[in-house]
Amino acid sequence: MIKPDCIFCTKDDVLLENDLAKAFWDLHPVRKGHLLVVPKQHYATYFDVPAATRVAMDQLVDQAKAYLDQRYQPAGYNLGINVGAAAGQTVMHAHIHLIPRYTGDVKDPRGGIRKMIPAAVRRLGRH
Repeated sequence: MIKPDCIFCTKDDVLLENDLAKAFWDLHPVRKGHLLVVPKQHYATYFDVPAATRVAMDQLVDQAKAYLDQRYQPAGYNLGINVGAAAGQTVMHAHIHLIPRYTGDVKDPRGGIRKMIPAAVRRLGRH
């Protein structure tokens, strides 16, 4: 089902797509080339997405990475999935963040995605 009031369901300026998923630029990118990969059907969270659609999303992540490799030549990537408001999900349509990373974009990249969450940086190293 597609929800007519969902911004990801109705998103039509897609960069890449397959039968079950689509990819488009994040409107609030944290790095140049930041893409979102979403199922074409509406599922609130990643854990609601059926297995076949997850496979299609993974395939699109691979295609999007190849596109970004060719266009921007990043030095690395972060993949992010936020599930629920408490985890930072603001659009309740399942999505994967594909975030290119570049040498020098942070002083010390150890900890990966935590560098983009200031409070987590203070905890880095504590488990």
